[in-house]
Amino acid sequence: METPENEIFRDSIGTIDEDGKRKWIFPKKPSGYFYEKRKLVSYFLLAFLFAAPFIKINGNQFLLFNILERRFNIFGFPFWPQDFYLFVVSMLIGVVFITLFTVGFGRVFCGWICPQTIFLEMVFRRIEYWIDGDRNKQMRLQRQKWNAEKIRKRLLKWFIFLVISFLIANVFLAYLIGGDKLLKYIVEGPFEHVSTLIPLIIFTAVFYFIFAWFREQVCIIACPYGRLQGVLLDNKSVVVAYDHKRGEAENGRKKFRKKEDREALGHGDCIDCSQCVNVCPTGIDIRNGTQLECVNCTACIDECDHIMESINLPKGLIRFASEDNIEKKEPFKLTARMKGYIAVLTILIGVLAGMLALRNDVEARILRLPGQLYEHKDNGIISNVYTFKLVNKTSKEIDDLSFKLRGWDGTIHIVSTSETFIVEPQGIAEGTLFIELKQSDLSGDKNNLMIDVYSKDELIETTSVSFLGPRSFN
Repeated sequence: METPENEIFRDSIGTIDEDGKRKWIFPKKPSGYFYEKRKLVSYFLLAFLFAAPFIKINGNQFLLFNILERRFNIFGFPFWPQDFYLFVVSMLIGVVFITLFTVGFGRVFCGWICPQTIFLEMVFRRIEYWIDGDRNKQMRLQRQKWNAEKIRKRLLKWFIFLVISFLIANVFLAYLIGGDKLLKYIVEGPFEHVSTLIPLIIFTAVFYFIFAWFREQVCIIACPYGRLQGVLLDNKSVVVAYDHKRGEAENGRKKFRKKEDREALGHGDCIDCSQCVNVCPTGIDIRNGTQLECVNCTACIDECDHIMESINLPKGLIRFASEDNIEKKEPFKLTARMKGYIAVLTILIGVLAGMLALRNDVEARILRLPGQLYEHKDNGIISNVYTFKLVNKTSKEIDDLSFKLRGWDGTIHIVSTSETFIVEPQGIAEGTLFIELKQSDLSGDKNNLMIDVYSKDELIETTSVSFLGPRSFN
């Protein structure tokens, strides 16, 4: 079946030409109300991104994702592999929230919050505008032969891009190994830590490739979110949209001419200036409707509003609106689907809050030593041997730790010089212990015991173990 002429644009993406080759995008430098707001949001997020690995709360790094050592800090709260269930619930909350937000407001996250867009549009492109100039100058420089001017501009731009990519790689590394450790490595010198230097060089190369060459292709090709929105959006979703009812009218768009009565001629307010296309960072024509390449950056809104003002027409030809708002003038309202997502999100947040409230600062695990049964001792004493592991999830040292049996007349002996010990901040204490009980107190060959963990006189954790004894025959 042949594709209608007005739908041909859906057969390809804006960054690929008819021969299937990469078509470089030269977006016009945006300006306007939304762009100024985006700059404020971007600068705040950039400051947060660079500062977060070096901010500490109660001695904990604000954000840490140390995969190798399996240590994670989220907003200053330390998490361990034992807290994996909290991570799963948090990820579910994130997925439901993104789904809810996309159903309601499309891909606004991509244009306003995503680090890829922020770095590309607010850092690298701004440097490019400063060195190469705006859209027309960039296109002219691209076609220009490799003379002194082009070589100078290219080398300067590539060098600055490389420096910034190296800086981003360092910050990224700080999230993985910790801000303090990164600063220590910098002071001691990179060649003292070659095992860290090599990943740093790899990260730098990856970031340089993404921001200097791959660019918007990340959003169009690599990121699955653009395709996800095609499943989640409906006619009630608020997105960056072209008001085709007003822009096309009965006889379609038409170039602007002074003193021409466009309304009498049946033409819409769109003057077909293509400025919304020229300013688009992914090279699409928003007048064709919602497309997966659109990241809702609002650059086309600002540009169109500027054109409308210059020809004394009302702004808002391109604006945040739903299809139902354009077609039927219906205001935004919560749909049944959105209410369902909100209900699920509320439940998940409640579950996570409850889990965090019940989460102990110390986690104890006591397990029977594999391959060992029980041992008979004098005076009818039965002994079992166990290994223990205590995880201190806080940034404070926990001292005077001891184990006590609950509800049993028996003893616990730790294989060490003392019956009490300490656990370092965010550290682990491991060892071996013996539990001894009178055989007459046992109710069979398998008994469940409760063991309390005390720090001085404060109960901080409770765990259970299985105690083996001789089988009784009645």
